[in-house]
Amino acid sequence: MTATEASLTARLSAPVRFVLGLGLLVAFAAAGQALVTVTRLPLPGSVVGLALLWAALGLRVVRLHWIAGAADGLLGILGLLFVPATVGFIGFLSAGANWGLWLLVMTAGLLLGGGVAGVLASRLVRPGQDGAQA
Repeated sequence: MTATEASLTARLSAPVRFVLGLGLLVAFAAAGQALVTVTRLPLPGSVVGLALLWAALGLRVVRLHWIAGAADGLLGILGLLFVPATVGFIGFLSAGANWGLWLLVMTAGLLLGGGVAGVLASRLVRPGQDGAQA
């Protein structure tokens, strides 16, 4: 990060930085959805958008400090974002006898994916890298 970039982002207030970062995150999610729709990829658009964002961060097209505030805000309410999925899951528990194996596989996949993502995030993201603020 150059001194000019740092001074530009430092001049913005925290709510403005949050909204701009959130807009950038939503733009990548929309780009991923558009790419999936156009190419008919058998992947969720949000996952493709996340891959696009990861590539943009790796190529330094997008700077981490641009989205750090919004990402931290979203992580703070992450549990709340799982409420609709949990309610849907509870609705299907009555069909558990028929879907028991599938539910077990999905739960194991969810736990494995979350664990791997957590381990990767803890190893790849270190405080103070690329202008991230502690």
